[in-house]
Amino acid sequence: MDNNNIDMASLMTMLSKMDKSKLENGLNQVSKVLNSKEADKIIEQIKKNTNK
Repeated sequence: MDNNNIDMASLMTMLSKMDKSKLENGLNQVSKVLNSKEADKIIEQIKKNTNK
């Protein structure tokens, strides 16, 4: 399996166990980050970290 692909079943299980308000707050933070001018730099850094 490709390292960039997260196992969707385990991801969905993890998300289903999270508190709804915490999940919404997390998603809002992610949305803000991705809409920022730094998004490309952050995404590149995440890719570098996950490929180790």
